[in-house]
Amino acid sequence: MTVELKVTSIDHNIFSVSGEVSIPQAPPEFKSGFIAIIGRPNVGKSTLMNQLVGQKIAITSPVAQTTRNRLRGILTTPEAQLIFVDTPGIHKPHHQLGEVLVRNAKSAIESVDVVLFVVDGSVPCGAGDRFIADLLVKTQTPVILGLNKIDQQPPDSQSIDDSYQALAQAEQWPIVKFSAQTSAGLPELQQLLIANLDTGPFYYPPDLVTDQPERFIMGELIREQILLLTREEIPHSVAVAIDLVEETRSITRVLATIHVERTSQKGILIGKGGSMLKAIGSDARQQIQKLISGKVYLELFVKVQPKWRHSAMSLAELGYRVED
Repeated sequence: MTVELKVTSIDHNIFSVSGEVSIPQAPPEFKSGFIAIIGRPNVGKSTLMNQLVGQKIAITSPVAQTTRNRLRGILTTPEAQLIFVDTPGIHKPHHQLGEVLVRNAKSAIESVDVVLFVVDGSVPCGAGDRFIADLLVKTQTPVILGLNKIDQQPPDSQSIDDSYQALAQAEQWPIVKFSAQTSAGLPELQQLLIANLDTGPFYYPPDLVTDQPERFIMGELIREQILLLTREEIPHSVAVAIDLVEETRSITRVLATIHVERTSQKGILIGKGGSMLKAIGSDARQQIQKLISGKVYLELFVKVQPKWRHSAMSLAELGYRVED
């Protein structure tokens, strides 16, 4: 399946740290630090990070457990540099990939300066939230409880708020309400996060918004469209590998392989007469156009790799590993 597109973009350098880029010295009283965004699957963690950094760097989907890698988003203001670590939703794993994702999310709790525990503020506190709260009780890292989706709260939401107040009260966690979708309450959240950081240096150049390479973002944007277009038919048994990015002055050629576990899934992804793969490529290029300037030739392949989520070797080949 071949798709050709023409795109315009922001500067390539904002997606990778080059050895040529210098990091300035921070002014006095400047604050900086790493903030882990923790929560159940599908509570809006990736949408929140995208809003905070002001640009889409993490994929979002109504399908739970969309995030797989610990993706860093960087927000630099005149007073602080906040490095957000978007983590996979903490859930009960059902295969080796799930175990890797949950271990990575848990390890992030101990390796950051602040934990932002995000919950779905449109529904009462549930067992999944309490499970994560029990994990956070054991850490010495400061925790802020963030109630997302306040734009979706029912008119009488006091009982919902009370359920989260009870969750935070024992540990005296501060609570902030916001909507990642509408940006309501995000300035207050940002100031609360900065208040919980210590003085520190610039860890990254001020104009950088993520530390992930551009080809990683390309693969994630393709995977996002697969999740959106196939929904429950191809849930989490799909991975995207960028095989080649070849740049010339007139065109950038991108080859990507979509890995699935079953032949039936391959058929769904290709669709009748290649219609589904064409739709995936078409929608993905609307996102990729924000990353690459100039003309792009995008070629997508589908490969069946049985039980790749259960194989440590396959997970490593596809870029999934336990983070330090």
